[in-house]
Amino acid sequence: MKNNQEYTGQGIGVSPGIAIGPAYIINQSGLQVPEYEIPANQIEKELKRLHTAIAKTQRQLSQLKQKAATLPAGAEDIGLLLEAYKNMLSGSRLVRGVEDRIRNDRINAEAAIQRQIAAIKESFAKMDDAYIAARAADVGEVGSRLTRHLLQQHYNPFADVPEGSVIIAEEITPADTALMNPDHVAGYATVLGGAEGHAAIMARALGLPAISGIAALMQGIAPGDLIVIDGREGKIIARPSPAVLQQYRQELAKKQREDKKLQALRDVPSVTADGAPVTLQANVELPRDVEGVLEAGATGIGLLRTEFLFMNRPDLPDEDEQFEILRKIVHKLDGYPLTIRTLDVGGEKLATALGDALEGSANPALGLRAIRLGLKEPKLLETQLAAILRATAHGPVRVLIPMVSSVAQMMQVRRHMMLVERRLQRRGVKLAGLPPLGAMIEIPAAALAADALAKVCDFFAIGSNDLTQYTLAIDRGDDRVADLYDPFHPAVLRLIQFTAAAAWRANIPVSLCGEIAGDRRATALLLGLGLRELSMTALRLPAVKQEIRGLSMPQAVAFAETIMGNSDEAEIKTLLRLGALEYVGEKRKKA
Repeated sequence: MKNNQEYTGQGIGVSPGIAIGPAYIINQSGLQVPEYEIPANQIEKELKRLHTAIAKTQRQLSQLKQKAATLPAGAEDIGLLLEAYKNMLSGSRLVRGVEDRIRNDRINAEAAIQRQIAAIKESFAKMDDAYIAARAADVGEVGSRLTRHLLQQHYNPFADVPEGSVIIAEEITPADTALMNPDHVAGYATVLGGAEGHAAIMARALGLPAISGIAALMQGIAPGDLIVIDGREGKIIARPSPAVLQQYRQELAKKQREDKKLQALRDVPSVTADGAPVTLQANVELPRDVEGVLEAGATGIGLLRTEFLFMNRPDLPDEDEQFEILRKIVHKLDGYPLTIRTLDVGGEKLATALGDALEGSANPALGLRAIRLGLKEPKLLETQLAAILRATAHGPVRVLIPMVSSVAQMMQVRRHMMLVERRLQRRGVKLAGLPPLGAMIEIPAAALAADALAKVCDFFAIGSNDLTQYTLAIDRGDDRVADLYDPFHPAVLRLIQFTAAAAWRANIPVSLCGEIAGDRRATALLLGLGLRELSMTALRLPAVKQEIRGLSMPQAVAFAETIMGNSDEAEIKTLLRLGALEYVGEKRKKA
């Protein structure tokens, strides 16, 4: 019988906005599982792949158990069930059987899991016992979870989502978000995830209202239930009453009217009240976002994340494929500059095709990722650099290197770029010379060494998301410590200030392309710290432009000086809420 009672869940608002639509529950089971023969010399490698997936599944079950502990009721029962699931992945009949089938039948791990589950269910069915039958279902659930980790992103769970749906899932990865069609998906809610994870950042880039960290989500909602998501308050309502539904429809209409007013600023110059120009550019996750960049009035792309080229595929893109995609983006920008960040995978941003290179790190966020991976695998880096250099013949392009920690790394990259240039010239490829080469300042070491780095860089781009994560030693994708993630922490602000000052001294451009660039509360502070280039999600650009046009540069500098002179995090947040204009006005009243 269908449940008509209103259900309300509270989580973390990871992407603001209101979404109203039918629930589309992502059931990760029922995947199309391939079966193929494993060569004898690849058996150990396949077993290693299985054990890696087992470890990932166990970690996910541990996260779900911790999340279940916050439930007001049933926490103990759910916790015991999830612990039982974990035990099934430790030397159990399921795992031993899968290992034997890989060795003896020489088939891939996914197929071995399906065969072993079928065998276990068959033996359980012969016992004619309801309790045993339930345990067979549990084995199937564990096997399904394990299979999902093995398949990774080889399928599209959003392919058949009806238009206007609200996605309900345990977890959504950055690669999943890249597969979402914003024209069909109204928003999403998940059990796992945090506000500063990369999937959340992509949701904000796509303008999708989203909530994470809702413990009992999967138990409270059925497919097709009418859903309301309030991304700002972190609230989800299933089967809302007529009064609640009317309230949110009115709020949604109001937000749409406000957005329409902001769009009128599209062609208005981005200058302060006293005439100081500020460059506003956009961060882009996917090629489909480029049209939105121009519609928002951005004067270029300040950060093109190239991970999309490597996600949701089993192979690596070659030089021609990468070049063709970049060429199209350059042409769409029609003379506006494009800053291309080289591949930054690792941590939560995993590409299936790079599985072997990324395996084995106890802490992927601190392991082989970004430029560390590029320098370790020079063919990977040089293929991407070749595509970028070819794109320079079609418009203004800059190259941005992620996760730089030393001068030596930038010098190595420059040598690789010069080597690639010579190879292309020998092939007779048309080039426009070497493009500007910049460092992403997102590690405290890079910020503290900014004066030295400025001597070997043509520009800086401050990545405040990772800079915050590494400065505060917080996993921004972990909802258990999400409340500690604070890009306005005094230590983070000092590193931004130090980097901006080093760039000014070296007379090189410096931009900020983290999430706070699109937070209008931070606009006066960032201008006062010396930043004149901001890059953000295109959807946030009009509001930031409105903020800039209402400020004078002396107001911004005075506001920044007050913030930087304050070590109290709570007081800093209060000042940011007050804003520069109100703060300066209050000071004048007191004077």
